[in-house]
Amino acid sequence: MKLAKLAAAAGLQAFALAGCYVVPVGPDGHYAIYIPSQPSPYPGGPVQPVAQPGLPKVLHARLYPENDVATQTGMVAGTVTNMMTGKGRFQLQYAGELLTGEATRVSGDDRKGIASAWGPSGAFMSCEYQMHTPMQGAGTCNFSNGARYKVHLGN
Repeated sequence: MKLAKLAAAAGLQAFALAGCYVVPVGPDGHYAIYIPSQPSPYPGGPVQPVAQPGLPKVLHARLYPENDVATQTGMVAGTVTNMMTGKGRFQLQYAGELLTGEATRVSGDDRKGIASAWGPSGAFMSCEYQMHTPMQGAGTCNFSNGARYKVHLGN
């Protein structure tokens, strides 16, 4: 009897997720489920397409020193995972520490954005950037130790 219940539960889950994509988003274990279409409201009618955001895309972030404090650490590299929703996850190694945070587009201007990241020791950074295309942009980042960098986003 338990085996029949287990099989029914597994079958129900498979049926519920049929036609969906489960896409891993980041190392923090978050994921997204994308449903490519929605059944017709009328039996036997055509399938209704559903507007879904694009799949997440990873952009490389390269930060180049702009003052003496930043020159002591040198160039810094990281990634921004663009969720294609106006938000993204930002991650970089700075002075031996992993800083993580988010990037968000500014309301009313899809090209401008801000990014913030924080590390376990209390180090933090703030950036302002402007996207020139959906996959490339540039801006400025300031760190809690006074370091200032030019940031280039994109591949």
